[in-house]
Amino acid sequence: MGIADWFLSRAERDNPHTCVDDRRGDGRAWSVGNHVRALFHGHEYFREVLRVVEETRAGDLIMFTDWRGDADERLAGPHTEVARVLAAAARRGVLVKGLIWRSHADRLHFSAAANRRLANELRAAGGDVLLDMRIPPGGSHHQKLLVVRHPGRPERDVAFVGGIDLSHGRNDSRAHRGDPQRPPMAEAYGPRPPWHDIQLEVRGPAVGDVEATFRERWADPTPLTHNPVRFLRDLLAGRATAGERMPAQLPDPEPVGGHSVQLLRTYPYRRRGYPFAPSGERSVARGYIKALRRARDLIYIEDQYLWSAEVVRPFARALRENPHLRIIAVVPRFPDQPGRLTALAQCLGRTDALDLLREAGGDRVAVYGLENEAGTPIYVHAKACVIDDTWATVGSDNFNLRSWTWDTELTCAVYDEGGFPLDLRLAAAREHLGRDDGDDGDLRDPQVAFTAFAKAAQQLDDWYAGGCRGPRPPGRLRAYSPPTVDRWRSLPARVLYRLVCDPDGRPGVLRRRHAF
Repeated sequence: MGIADWFLSRAERDNPHTCVDDRRGDGRAWSVGNHVRALFHGHEYFREVLRVVEETRAGDLIMFTDWRGDADERLAGPHTEVARVLAAAARRGVLVKGLIWRSHADRLHFSAAANRRLANELRAAGGDVLLDMRIPPGGSHHQKLLVVRHPGRPERDVAFVGGIDLSHGRNDSRAHRGDPQRPPMAEAYGPRPPWHDIQLEVRGPAVGDVEATFRERWADPTPLTHNPVRFLRDLLAGRATAGERMPAQLPDPEPVGGHSVQLLRTYPYRRRGYPFAPSGERSVARGYIKALRRARDLIYIEDQYLWSAEVVRPFARALRENPHLRIIAVVPRFPDQPGRLTALAQCLGRTDALDLLREAGGDRVAVYGLENEAGTPIYVHAKACVIDDTWATVGSDNFNLRSWTWDTELTCAVYDEGGFPLDLRLAAAREHLGRDDGDDGDLRDPQVAFTAFAKAAQQLDDWYAGGCRGPRPPGRLRAYSPPTVDRWRSLPARVLYRLVCDPDGRPGVLRRRHAF
């Protein structure tokens, strides 16, 4: 099998209106010659952002999108706040272009005030930053990307894509002691919630694809909001109601490595359609479904949600068709928000998904949560998947209908047989098993890795069951079991799950066919 057996063709993306698949002129819906590096946690990612941004000079171009942005989030200690660093770049003549989700109200546990503050501070410094609400009701702009282009210095061009926002709570490290700047979280995660996440650093021609994705959204002529009150407030506050013209896109960077990269996106259908996706785009879902048909040995997942029986249906199909296939999934042990009914709704969605997977694969399906050495649960915010150490994704999308059909999402799929996908899986395994760098030779074998995860979780669970006597076993893995939901609470929780937590944005014909 080759790249075309794993990546979507232009026809399989089913969105002829995007420029992403046509811009190279070679007929391929992906790029080759890239170098991709996984940055685990905000501690590593934020320091790279700080370094790259501080090295920009007048005439360079910074583009970013964010689901939540906190102006005062520190990238690497005092005087490295997000707004301060980006504003300094804008003042020295760097073009700073940002698309920040306008967000739902703070009282609903969202980030309208924080996002508005970041946009205001950057615009005051000369940045061109917009609050974007061009989505269906109840949806969100969930893409998290940052691109830096350097006219005359293309060897420096870089894109970052993944699950990490420039916001509170994300600046954790492998030690998982949490970000000193605490996000709003459920009490289960303590006063300084530990946070597990991944971002990709991409260099090479794929940088141009990430930039083109940003530019498509930037050039959308649809008003940033259809709410007349918000529109008037923007005018009175001097906030932009449209972005300024972008300079012409530079040629793609030259090849720098051996990784093949395909961008997968979700754009929902909306009445006033996106010019670049008038019927929406569901290449995230389509990309996973195609890759899952090739799965034979091991699917490794890290996901914030892992909800929806509909989304895990292709995973279950792969388990039934391949008797040697196994799945390891790492998920949060507890919901992130404090609302009891919302938490129950999330648990029901995950229970349905796990029941379907275990019905198909039995004990070949293993699901774990994480905790740090102090016993505090680690919130798993990563969105990553590795299939047979050949194809991997890291992005903003979760395994749920919302990410596959309703919100805007972006993920990088990387094809590199025995290279990057294997390295990504081994790096995650070393962290979760409490191993040092390089101590992973045995984990290259999928069966051994599956057994090692099970053994480590069992030892830690047994240690707790025995009253925590003796030294704490190594590793952070705990076996995950969804909580039991009382029958009288399940009905309202299911309604909330379907309408709010995980809406289905597919046209009716696709729902009836269980297709995307």
